[in-house]
Amino acid sequence: MAEATPRVATGPDGDVAQPPPVPQSGLTGETLTLRVFKGVPGGEAGYATYEVPDVVGMVVLDAIHQIQQTQDGDLACRWNCKAAKCGSCAAEVNGRPVLMCKTRVDTLPRGAITVQPLKAFPLIKDLVTDVSRNYETNKLIPPFTPAPDDGTPWRIPQMDIDRLFEYRRCIECFLCQDVCHVNRTHELSARFFGPRFFVRVAGLEMHPKDVLDRRELLGDRGGLSLCNITKCCTEVCPEHIHITDNAIIPLKERVADAHWDPVRWVARRLRGAPKAGPA
Repeated sequence: MAEATPRVATGPDGDVAQPPPVPQSGLTGETLTLRVFKGVPGGEAGYATYEVPDVVGMVVLDAIHQIQQTQDGDLACRWNCKAAKCGSCAAEVNGRPVLMCKTRVDTLPRGAITVQPLKAFPLIKDLVTDVSRNYETNKLIPPFTPAPDDGTPWRIPQMDIDRLFEYRRCIECFLCQDVCHVNRTHELSARFFGPRFFVRVAGLEMHPKDVLDRRELLGDRGGLSLCNITKCCTEVCPEHIHITDNAIIPLKERVADAHWDPVRWVARRLRGAPKAGPA
């Protein structure tokens, strides 16, 4: 059998049309300009401008690594998995809190890309901030506590499991903590748990096998009432957790019940339900 003759594209004059050149190594032929914050507390601080070659599919973290490798080995940033699952590379790109490893440069407006550290946390160096206060806040929240005599095999409705799973998707990137105006603008973090930890408390409070009552802690030390549900935390969450609708608002309703519903208040007193205070 004769071999089939491959199709050859021709131009209007019958000439063989040449396919467009394929960029080597994925280079697009364009150059990216990045304005990256550099500085340390108490020292000189400002923005350094770098240019790097654009690569197909490049994310902001790729560009930062390119700068570190070829132009500025002293530039500091934090990262780990490069798969949008560890939350380490959180920063602000063009003023918006994002994960650098998940932010493709071809989705950003044309022009210089500005990269700066998270605003709501103390600066360590360049793009690295001190997020340790989040771990201190976490210690204030009493852990999951089942009833002491609940030793039988647990049977939990799937509906409850599905609701709890959303809270467990949090990767602790702290973008929600950074964008929240209570922390970012008003600097009230000492009186405010913040969205990430309202999500954690919601996962505990709505667990059908947990017996603690953390509402007093939320209303007092947690500062839940400071949140005015702007939903900015939901907008930046890389795991698409409905922080405001499914965690903060239900917790606000529970705290309001504890303080303003006299019938439920009396019933709780008569039952002697356990309470949780600061650890």
